[in-house]
Amino acid sequence: MNAIQKNELIEGKVIDLTHEGHGVVKFDRYPIFVPNALIDELITFKVIKVKKNFAIGKLIEIKEKSNDRIEPPCVYYYKCGGCQLQHMTYQAQLNMKKEQVVNLFKRKAGFKDTLIHDTIGMDDPWYYRNKSQIPVGKNNENKVITGFYRQRSHDIIDMDECLIQDQIHQEVINKLKAWFNELNISVYNERKKQGMMRHVVIRTGHHSRELMVILVTNGTKFKQADILTERLRQHFPDIVSIKQNINDTHSNVIMGQKSYTLYGKDEIIDMLSDVTFKINDQSFYQINSIQTEKLYQRAIDYAELQGEETVLDTYCGIGTIGLYMAPKAKHVYGVEVVPEAITDAQQNATINQFKNTTFVCGKAEEVILKWKAEGIRPDVVMVDPPRKGCDETFLKTLLELNPQRIVYISCNPSTQQRDAQLLAQQYQLTQITPVDMFPHTTHVETVAQFERL
Repeated sequence: MNAIQKNELIEGKVIDLTHEGHGVVKFDRYPIFVPNALIDELITFKVIKVKKNFAIGKLIEIKEKSNDRIEPPCVYYYKCGGCQLQHMTYQAQLNMKKEQVVNLFKRKAGFKDTLIHDTIGMDDPWYYRNKSQIPVGKNNENKVITGFYRQRSHDIIDMDECLIQDQIHQEVINKLKAWFNELNISVYNERKKQGMMRHVVIRTGHHSRELMVILVTNGTKFKQADILTERLRQHFPDIVSIKQNINDTHSNVIMGQKSYTLYGKDEIIDMLSDVTFKINDQSFYQINSIQTEKLYQRAIDYAELQGEETVLDTYCGIGTIGLYMAPKAKHVYGVEVVPEAITDAQQNATINQFKNTTFVCGKAEEVILKWKAEGIRPDVVMVDPPRKGCDETFLKTLLELNPQRIVYISCNPSTQQRDAQLLAQQYQLTQITPVDMFPHTTHVETVAQFERL
């Protein structure tokens, strides 16, 4: 029977961090996870939840501070759920993310010979998000508020500043919030499932500085759309596209399937290195453009392209990584299950005048077998799946295809580790590089190189 009791005050030494950045204190091998505590700190905490295999504590006092502890620069940090690591130095964040990858691949999965590089960080890890999705609500005084959700809730923390999103986004949000109040615009209420304005989504071309504003509404009839459009145009000359997106699903999904262009173009453009991309309101496009270039460059390094290789880009989205590789490959074949993404990929190939690319819509495991039957045998396969990782059928098909090299980008190292164990039947996992795509959060992206045995 566990001796730890709820509401108990305990003093203990932090010996480790979880993948969520919580401090770990152990009593007779029973772990207690304490948010905002750091390794080597002596802390007092209150036990707020007790489970069979672990407990959760609330930090009360730090008696001995870690050298990695800093004062979070964001005034909303301890309320807002957007960031989790601002209380530690940036170098400590990078070290923690590498340690996560080492723990997953070397200690848990037994890839003893795999080289795991230091995390690639940012020179200036602030104001990096080129896309913001801001919920709109009302406070107890019936005033419109905008901000991120409190941790593990749907309570909006009203914010006038965010240190991780592009600064122009906050300027647009602050203006819109004032106008929503002035014009008495109806705001969606999750509990009642009534009201019009739900979210404001903003996208910026990091290099082009083109700006898209998307007003997400519960229904099509938005009578103040014209006046908001005119005011946005007057105040923000970089805006080239204003859209209304319809989401009447009463779910946690932020955007609906239908959008209407209220002003300007249907999309914005941006560049990654020398490659140009068209991005619409629904496109998947990496949030951190500066780090994306570093991530893709490392992927190209791992692909070891000499100019004569056939490259297969699976889960290709709008073609970003495939088009990035096209100048260095003989031919790039991309496959993606979302039809709109394939249309974007084909347009992006045309914009960049790449003649050596083919993009096809369908399930990767089916399309690549069809290509194989047509005599197309890739030398390198690029894999960049969603958080759930690769479908097992796809991985078995990939083993059947048996390319010389696989380069696997992942936004979830735990599912990448699972997939790596299946690939280990025929491939050696030679090296992995963690890349910090989301500074001050617990997320880490990785790129891994697999060589045929």
